[in-house]
Amino acid sequence: MPDTDLLVPLLPSVRVPGLGDNVYKEECCFSFDTPKSDDGLYICLSTFLGFNRKYVELFHETTGHKLFLHMKQIKKILPKSEEASPVEKKKPKRLAIGIEGGFDAANGEKVEYEDVNELVILPEFKVIGLENIEEIPSVVLASVSGILASTSASKKEEELSWDGEIRPVSKHADKLQQLDNGVKIPPSGWKCCKCDLTSNLWLNLTDGKILCGRRYFDGTGGNNHAVDYFKETKYPLAVKLGTITAFGADVHSYDEDTMVEDPHLAKHLSHFGINMMNMHKTEQTMTELEIELNEKVGNEWDLIQESGKNLKQLQGPGLVGLNNMGNTCYMNSVIQVLYSIPEFLERYTTEDKCRDVFKRKLSTLANLHSNGWSVAKASNEIQNRVLESSGDFTIQLCKLGLALTSPDMLKHEDSTKQEVTSCSVTPRTMKRIVGRGHPEFSTNRQQDTHEFLLHVLSVIERSEHKNGSISPGEVFRFMVEDRIECQASKQVRYTKRSDYALALPIPLDAATNKAAVDEYQAVVEANKKDVSVKVGEVVRPSIPYTACIEAFAHDELIQDFWSSAVKEKAEAKKRSRFVTFPDYLVVQMKKFTVGEDWVPKKLDVSVEMPDILNLNDLRGGGLQKDEMPLPDIEPPSAPPSEPLIEIDEEAVIAISQMGFPLTRCRDALVATGNMGVEAAVMWLMENNTPEPAGAAAAQPSGASDGNISSIVAMGFTEGQAKKALHATGNNLERAADWIFSHLDELDSIEVDTPLEPANQVAAGDTPMDTSGNHLKDGLGNYELFAFISHMGSSTMCGHYVCHIKKDGRWVIFNDEKVAESEQPPKDLGYIYFYKRA
Repeated sequence: MPDTDLLVPLLPSVRVPGLGDNVYKEECCFSFDTPKSDDGLYICLSTFLGFNRKYVELFHETTGHKLFLHMKQIKKILPKSEEASPVEKKKPKRLAIGIEGGFDAANGEKVEYEDVNELVILPEFKVIGLENIEEIPSVVLASVSGILASTSASKKEEELSWDGEIRPVSKHADKLQQLDNGVKIPPSGWKCCKCDLTSNLWLNLTDGKILCGRRYFDGTGGNNHAVDYFKETKYPLAVKLGTITAFGADVHSYDEDTMVEDPHLAKHLSHFGINMMNMHKTEQTMTELEIELNEKVGNEWDLIQESGKNLKQLQGPGLVGLNNMGNTCYMNSVIQVLYSIPEFLERYTTEDKCRDVFKRKLSTLANLHSNGWSVAKASNEIQNRVLESSGDFTIQLCKLGLALTSPDMLKHEDSTKQEVTSCSVTPRTMKRIVGRGHPEFSTNRQQDTHEFLLHVLSVIERSEHKNGSISPGEVFRFMVEDRIECQASKQVRYTKRSDYALALPIPLDAATNKAAVDEYQAVVEANKKDVSVKVGEVVRPSIPYTACIEAFAHDELIQDFWSSAVKEKAEAKKRSRFVTFPDYLVVQMKKFTVGEDWVPKKLDVSVEMPDILNLNDLRGGGLQKDEMPLPDIEPPSAPPSEPLIEIDEEAVIAISQMGFPLTRCRDALVATGNMGVEAAVMWLMENNTPEPAGAAAAQPSGASDGNISSIVAMGFTEGQAKKALHATGNNLERAADWIFSHLDELDSIEVDTPLEPANQVAAGDTPMDTSGNHLKDGLGNYELFAFISHMGSSTMCGHYVCHIKKDGRWVIFNDEKVAESEQPPKDLGYIYFYKRA
């Protein structure tokens, strides 16, 4: 009997993928195996799910499906004469990370693969070639052709990677008002109509005014006259002069606060006598400027990535890279550090859990056809259950842990080459699941790695709680004691809260090389208008780490603290100390701030963090015998007739551009009576603690009306806002994170049930975590084992790299590149990870 006759009894289960079907042909649902792996990938011709050899056997056993398309790609070794020559390092042209034309682009090596596709019948793994197509049933051929021609499910799920060039069409473009005021713009000789600047000029497309642009974080740019003019006139669109060519120009919408596309730009420019076809580029585009500003960070990029050094590439268990999916370096760095911690490895490097869940989900599906289900309905049910299993967060953690630690990863490499090359995987599903429901981490924009660390620990905690387990992330949690002393009465209040990271301020006035820094800055200032001038090696302030520790330990002055002792507002002093020391301590350097001119900036400083850190002197002692506690009296509430403040959303957006969360921006505007951006930013700078100390102390269990209003303004109900604030000790920032991390639970929230705040306990109680488990404690002696560094001008752009100490040597993880570090830049880190010594 010809082999193709074996297909006949299987035909009823064969389906042809339609427009609504997802085809999982890029990666196994439960591992990182792809068609390029040794065993290739097996695609079910009924459900279009993809599996490696181990899981396809399990899938067959539990569902009865037998027919699969076996897809395999074999690496083709080019003859030496055809091998690509090394490509010189190119200057980046895009803001994207790890893609062609962007920062740290590929090295140009060309690799070709040969596709080998065949039919396979289980359980014998009987192979039927596709050469004799006339002998293969037409429905099977149609199914195979549909699978090969379809866009993979993961590609459908992925959004376009943000690279600073993809811009939305402005909502003002179609109906833009243009005044008939006779203004005609000359082809050159432009100047700001409010100052003497002749560069970074923007033409308002409503009335033809020429005004200078925003001031950049380094003090260059403009004098903000174009922004001020929009606030005065509300004329929304402006085009940057000098960027106009026949192919387009830089257009900014002040109303939408972003760079936009204007499909009618030629018409709008012609209104002022400008013919796009005759214009030539004479100014840098905003993309080019942002790239230049990133490069202006000096030699930070080269130092952190250890560029120019012939680093020894590494591979093997624990030395597997993570591919960048378009600005996911912040996620990759955090994942690499977590999977270097024994508690995470013990929890997430076993395959048993994946297989058990898989069997349990599919065990009832073997006889669906005999129960009267159609082929399509049965296939969809099977696909849904498999995807439900593969979408389980704990399973994804196991899948990733196995990939990062398995010796099998070495099999993916080309054994014909003598040099060692790094191997890597792409955590697509992990990114999708961990970002699900979050307004920032669900996008492909660059994010703050510290915020992501806190978010992923929260997601892990919820996932483990559902399974009745304790999160391995508890190794980071510690208890903090906040002491507030009323200066009028000298009475004190102690409160406790749990935290995951120690945030250290950076006191610039403690720099040990002030004279050299001032001299360097003077040279930079003198040549800032001439970008062609090289000002030499960057001289950044050198701050002793002890100064950062002292700044954290120092008392902080709080204005307008409502004192329950004197029953009015008074000054207070606040200080924080450790109640417990965690097994692993996360230290965040507060590098992102706002300058005196209200321009957001990153502190380009050098802080040489030590290998050994001793924090025992920062342990708190609670209420002392000679201290008098403040009375437990709530402050008077605002009069019911007091009108609610209408928040200026334009001011909210303007403040958020300085790096503050939207909820904090609204809170600041409410606190300052909506008096404008400067007043609100000043309030934020003066109240940069997680919550206003007076409110926290006076209302340990109640949610303030202002905080409730801020969360309601985000689109949530008052009940949900109260729940979030109650669970986080009335901390507005943490409440916003909490509510986005508990979206699945919001509909079932009971807000009338009294609930003890998760992070707040009375002074003197035994330290416990949110699950009621005692927090670990020990000596505050620590040893550095990892750090994450940031390159760029803000957390919303740039690049993250992590260094981890493994087997006595430092290893650099730069996305998919893994190499032995020669000179780890421990003085330029953003987040440091210490383990108890």
